[in-house]
Amino acid sequence: MPGITAPQRARTSRRPSGLPNPPMILLAGPEKTGKSRLAAEGTASELVGMTYWIEIGGSEGTADYYGRIPGANYEIVNHEGTYQDILDAVRWAVAQPPAVEGKRNMIVIDNVSVLWDMLSDEQALYARWRAEKRAQEQRRRGPNPDLPVTVDPDLWNRAKDRWGEILWHLRRHSGPTLLLARQELVVAFENDKPTRDKTRKIKAEKNLPSAVDAIVELHALGEAYLTGVRTLHWDITPGQSERFEDFSIDVLLRRMGFQEAAAARQVTETRPEAYLDEQQQAQQRQHPQQQGPNQHRAQQQRPPQGQAPAQQGDQRSKLSGDRAVELIRKALADENNPEAALQDLREQWGIVTLREVQTRTEQWGEMSADDLITRSLAYAKARAEWKRQQGAGQQGQQGADQQRQQGAGQQGQPAGPSTPPPSENQGQAQPDGVREHQALEESEPPTHDDAPPPPDPLAEEPPPDESPEETSAAEEPQDVPAAPRPPARPTRRSRNEGLALKALNHEADVQARIKMMTVGEHLGPISEEGDPPMTALRDYLQQHRPAIIDQLEKEGQSELAAYYRSAPTVDPQIQQKFAAYFAGAPAGQ
Repeated sequence: MPGITAPQRARTSRRPSGLPNPPMILLAGPEKTGKSRLAAEGTASELVGMTYWIEIGGSEGTADYYGRIPGANYEIVNHEGTYQDILDAVRWAVAQPPAVEGKRNMIVIDNVSVLWDMLSDEQALYARWRAEKRAQEQRRRGPNPDLPVTVDPDLWNRAKDRWGEILWHLRRHSGPTLLLARQELVVAFENDKPTRDKTRKIKAEKNLPSAVDAIVELHALGEAYLTGVRTLHWDITPGQSERFEDFSIDVLLRRMGFQEAAAARQVTETRPEAYLDEQQQAQQRQHPQQQGPNQHRAQQQRPPQGQAPAQQGDQRSKLSGDRAVELIRKALADENNPEAALQDLREQWGIVTLREVQTRTEQWGEMSADDLITRSLAYAKARAEWKRQQGAGQQGQQGADQQRQQGAGQQGQPAGPSTPPPSENQGQAQPDGVREHQALEESEPPTHDDAPPPPDPLAEEPPPDESPEETSAAEEPQDVPAAPRPPARPTRRSRNEGLALKALNHEADVQARIKMMTVGEHLGPISEEGDPPMTALRDYLQQHRPAIIDQLEKEGQSELAAYYRSAPTVDPQIQQKFAAYFAGAPAGQ
């Protein structure tokens, strides 16, 4: 396919440095072949300073015991056994400065086979949980607990992404990295058919051998074989595995030229997400008029193409609770589309980062930044619905006033309730246009002073006349048009309706989180033509209450189920009631 042949950017080239990368070494072997002991002995090498040992899995637990080996010099990095905490332990170890001047630190991961097993178990548990959820929603029998559940390809891709993030951080380490893994004897296949031969297989993600610089296999105690290496400091025989006599980590590092290795790994990571930027830029060049203010703001917030992912991670780590509250407040104050501004904020920082940042507001208390965005989205939707209802009601009132005036003019009688109130110029003759203008001024939409409280997370507690206890008048909203009321009455009623709609949106958010879906997916059947009316939203939530109650009872939340069963149609306290339940939910849900 023809394309552009001329270079589009100023570019330079450089000569190769000739320096090897800080090595990543894979030490694999069956159980009890001395992998951990060789790693502990390697920490005594004169080429490295301090060694940070990250032990994963409690089946072996030899990190403490091997500390008594003569010359061993390492520290154990503690973690909680979860993926996120293991990942953070790797970040911490990579970020540590050299403990000994002129010598680099070494990192030992013991072992990566257990890490891959954990990632696989995570997706298997998630697949079973997802199958059970689907069965509950479709009111059919769940999966057999004695049979495995098929893990869909999207879940395996998620496990590979989490595995790749660990390796991504290890590639940024300036010293050697030692990865320990189990090796198993398995049946060899030929043309997808089993044979009588046996082969050795490393129990880890299948692309791990290509990511390391050297592979050493231990077939038995003291029997080591070099099966793969990148080095110019050592004469090796291509095409075959070599027996590594008197193997040690110190000897391997010297034969790989670590003593003259580069300060950092010379590598340029691929950036698949840049393709999305290219497509968006091409679309904006073709249709510049479709670019709204939110898209322009998202482009300004997106890091430049030359910025490395590590720099993006550093920027995310600077997000504090106060800054998150300020960003959410600015997004809520967006005049064009506050919901899109909040979604852009979530996309910019990422759900994982937002869940780790704790915020505190006077009105809503303490919660994560992600939960604060979810609550702010519900508030923004409630405010948009309130404005839409106000606009529709005022247009109907204006039409009714005009019809009364026209009817009164034909009969020669003064106008009815829509006649403007007395004023200083009432005794003077006024043209028809002036009188009509005065009537329209009476029917203008209410200002922000008459609207619900401003959507500011930093705002104080609502005044007493806007407390949730006063929502009883709006608990049963009706579609029947209300009778004409005095001018001061619609303001109070609109406030009550706004509070009621806010409570209904909170209940929709609670139901969606329990069903493990977004609010948009939960309200999809009644939101095809836009935001549903208040009555439709109320009836829809009532229909889903029995299923939510059944699920709570199955999870052992009998008290919460009893509360929800007896809750009023519009319950302003529903989010506070379910706060403890969501706080105890597993991360990622």
